[in-house]
Amino acid sequence: MAKGKQTPRQKMINLMYLVFIAMMALNIDVEIIRSYYDSTRALNETRFLTEQKNEDIFEKTLEAKAQQVPDTYATPWEQYKVLRDKINVLVKSAQDIKDLVKKNSDFHDKDPETGKDMDVSENFSALNNNEATTEYFFKEGDENSPSANALELKKKIDDVRNYITSTFGNNPQLQKLVDRANKSLIAEYPQGKSPNGKTWFQNKFYHQPLIAAISNLEIIQNDARNVQSDALALMLQEKVDASIKFNQYEAIVSAPTDIQSGKKAEAVIMLGTYSNSNKISISGVSRQENGKGYLPLNTGGLGERKIGGVITLTDATGKAQQFPFTHTYNVIAGPQQVKLEQGLLLSADKMNVMYRGLENPVSGSILGADNSKLSLSAPGAVVRSTGPGKWIVKPQAGNTVKLTLSGTDPNGKTVSQVFEYRIKNVPPPQGQMRGQNVLTMPANSIQNQTVQAAIPDFDFPVSFTVTEFMVRVPGRAAMLVKGNSLQDAAGLLKNVRSGDDVSIIEIKATAQGLEGPVKRITPIIIHVP
Repeated sequence: MAKGKQTPRQKMINLMYLVFIAMMALNIDVEIIRSYYDSTRALNETRFLTEQKNEDIFEKTLEAKAQQVPDTYATPWEQYKVLRDKINVLVKSAQDIKDLVKKNSDFHDKDPETGKDMDVSENFSALNNNEATTEYFFKEGDENSPSANALELKKKIDDVRNYITSTFGNNPQLQKLVDRANKSLIAEYPQGKSPNGKTWFQNKFYHQPLIAAISNLEIIQNDARNVQSDALALMLQEKVDASIKFNQYEAIVSAPTDIQSGKKAEAVIMLGTYSNSNKISISGVSRQENGKGYLPLNTGGLGERKIGGVITLTDATGKAQQFPFTHTYNVIAGPQQVKLEQGLLLSADKMNVMYRGLENPVSGSILGADNSKLSLSAPGAVVRSTGPGKWIVKPQAGNTVKLTLSGTDPNGKTVSQVFEYRIKNVPPPQGQMRGQNVLTMPANSIQNQTVQAAIPDFDFPVSFTVTEFMVRVPGRAAMLVKGNSLQDAAGLLKNVRSGDDVSIIEIKATAQGLEGPVKRITPIIIHVP
């Protein structure tokens, strides 16, 4: 400014400069707070998506596995439920604190009179206020005296972290979960790790404006939910080498039940859907090759015979699971006696149920009779012959179907018998990418993938062609993509960052080999490392 006496005009100009500078500073503060507020809302939306993913996908999957394979997954499921409850307590506590300091700072999400959302500029004074936060976390505003409220929040954070460390600390397959909890779920810095010599609470909440406090509390909630998500994912992968090909276990013995005297015969014993893993051993057999046990059967005399043993599977933790098996067979007389045997046989070629809307192959026979003269009827179903003793059955309404097999036995007598089968709906298809519905891949690889749909472990020739789907990434609106390629979503996928989850939802497809509309296809979750 000019030295000496100033004219009234000069004084007015100087005052206008001061007002202009003050207005610029105020505008900058508003924009900074707006940026904080938008980031906090994005964090809140991300947490909501993580909670949905945990509850709707991972949690239900782990619970189902605990019911199907209790020896492997029952304990992880019980451990997870305890962890989930502790995290719920922490997340709710942080939410209650946010609501309280907002109220004490006179912050309003909506205008009390009109009910409309209030802009950041209208809440500027409240969001810039640091009194409510300081009073809540520090005794009488003393920087060096955390309040009982602060210590209670720390206790809840420590409770989650300590449970993870004590429960999973000795499990190498869950070490990543322990490491993340020790890094993100803290309320005090490790010795010598403070960035400025201050405590964690001082840096996060002392003389911090309301918007900063809300953001820091939202980060605590997000970290807790992400730890919960990690726990679910790792628990589901924990036994992967023992369950990758099976979701249920059953000992299977393949051998004839009636054997002619003096004829050579052999039983084949295997586990479930068959695996040649070296972690499977079979007792009660003479030799084991490529995952199968072989046992020569005793046919030295007429009558009933029994065989048995145990299939042992060693899972990923080294625990041995045992599956006993037994089989009974009859040694009968030669061909002349077989011709005089009476009885009817009927078996489903695929399994012991009929699937609605599918062509179920069925075989029938009468011992010693001409199978070309057999007939099959099924009220409430469509039956079509495909050859001697062979039919296709398509069930319609109802829960069961009764098949009547009729024919003439070797003595010329007309015989008939009813066989009842359960009718099941075709299982819903699963969204897949690279044959998986939950997978991990780099962000820059996602756009090169295609989306498929399939029914896992389903023996019938049903296939699907994906026609459209939606892509959802954190912080962005979901995008509709036509066809089955992710190339059209490349622009959206550029926003994906490490640690994000990309969801492929609302998958639509057409089916080949199946009548009727395609059921809802389950989503795909892609973890970005």
